[in-house]
Amino acid sequence: MAVTGRIDGVPSDIWHEEVLAPQFAYEVEHLLGHYLAIEKVLLLEYVRMGLVDAAGAAGIGARLDSLTPDVVRADPKENMSDISFAVERHVLSGPVPPFHAWHVDRSRNDLQVCAQLMCARENLTAVAADLLSLGRAATSLAARYVDVPMPGYTHAQAAQIISPGFHLTALAAETTATLRGMLHTYDEVDTCPLGSGTMAGQELAWDRVRMAELLGFSRVQPHALVAVASRGWTMAISGDLARYAVTLSRFATDLMAWGGSGFGFLELPDELSGISAAMPQKRNFPVLERIRGRCAHVAGCAADIAAGQRNTAYTNTVEVSKEAGGHLRTQFDAMRSVLRLTRAVIAGAAFSADRMREACAGEYLGGFTLANQLTLECGIPWRTAQVISGRYIKRALEKGVRPAEPDGSLLATLCADSGYEVARTEALLVAAFDVDEGLRAKRSAGSAHPDEVRAMLADQDGEFAKLTEEWSRRERRSADAARQRDDLLTAAERRS
Repeated sequence: MAVTGRIDGVPSDIWHEEVLAPQFAYEVEHLLGHYLAIEKVLLLEYVRMGLVDAAGAAGIGARLDSLTPDVVRADPKENMSDISFAVERHVLSGPVPPFHAWHVDRSRNDLQVCAQLMCARENLTAVAADLLSLGRAATSLAARYVDVPMPGYTHAQAAQIISPGFHLTALAAETTATLRGMLHTYDEVDTCPLGSGTMAGQELAWDRVRMAELLGFSRVQPHALVAVASRGWTMAISGDLARYAVTLSRFATDLMAWGGSGFGFLELPDELSGISAAMPQKRNFPVLERIRGRCAHVAGCAADIAAGQRNTAYTNTVEVSKEAGGHLRTQFDAMRSVLRLTRAVIAGAAFSADRMREACAGEYLGGFTLANQLTLECGIPWRTAQVISGRYIKRALEKGVRPAEPDGSLLATLCADSGYEVARTEALLVAAFDVDEGLRAKRSAGSAHPDEVRAMLADQDGEFAKLTEEWSRRERRSADAARQRDDLLTAAERRS
């Protein structure tokens, strides 16, 4: 039986090989299960509308259950290498002919976008699970290094004393923010397009609310054209992933710097390390380069998805749904790879407390603190105190004086040159340039002070627990819908 009366030929070899067969293989691997779920919901609607009895529905349901990836094949002659036609052919070739109205008032347009959305929800949930795992690994590592000082850098120059724990809580904070944003995106795009037809709606009284519930959606997409034409949901999802990937690439850059021989702050286990084939002294961390490189792929896919939709007509098009939309799966795969690799790095990472302390001790990282003390304890106006602190550091460096070797007379002279007599200058310098005190000097909420970092870690642990429950709740809704579909079809089989 032909699938169309409009054309007589079959897809050419080039059309089949370059486009249809690869698309078919992709949909069999990633969308077939969702197509079958949708077919079962449509079947239940035919029962509700009185177009088929329980026995007829049971026969088709059983035939759908027999359709597995190893059974379905792209065939230019039999199914035009189209998965929707392949499903239809499989049912038609079964032992029990389908009822005459099967697939009446149906379109591939809303069917395809519905399957794509279901797949995207599933993948977004999987990315969320990876993010939760990465976030917890970050807080676990952070907790070990809350009290360990290290230099913090601005403009590639040592700036202030922080800790690895402080830096890693920033990664955890970015992760929770992304997870919250993804929850919002999930809820915004969780609208069922099924029942919208080709573009203008359908002619039978489909219960779209019931269909949405049976497919695990929270609500119906109220506009038929939006349902089949819009792929704003792909840009929303890809935007979330791209933003986090860009942020993660920046953290990867920090880890790459800290793991280099110029710093020596970070160590990774042998299992995550590489070597040089020529230079036996080298111990490299190419995994960090892979992470940063794959972050670029994630961001690039978002650009592809947006560019593929630009200037297209606002209707259902293959250009938008398959050419542009296909990059979403590529992006999901790249993102999950990045997250798994990053989690492995964080789980295996160790920081060298000695190297980091040595780096702190070698820099005048307390210059800001010294200026504050000159103002708050000695009454010197802030900008003048800044100038005095800067002059002290400049002169000390010129004299080869280390931060741990306070020159009280030099500071007293500089203060006097600015019109201020200051006693206890040596004590001021000791307090300002003490490495451990430098870590504890900050008092504001969210600062690098160990107590503040521990407070942030406690809040983040609670946030991760809440986010885990929120994502689990959405996953359960899809699982509950699947069970409900199966129960309804089983009940129909029993009635038959």
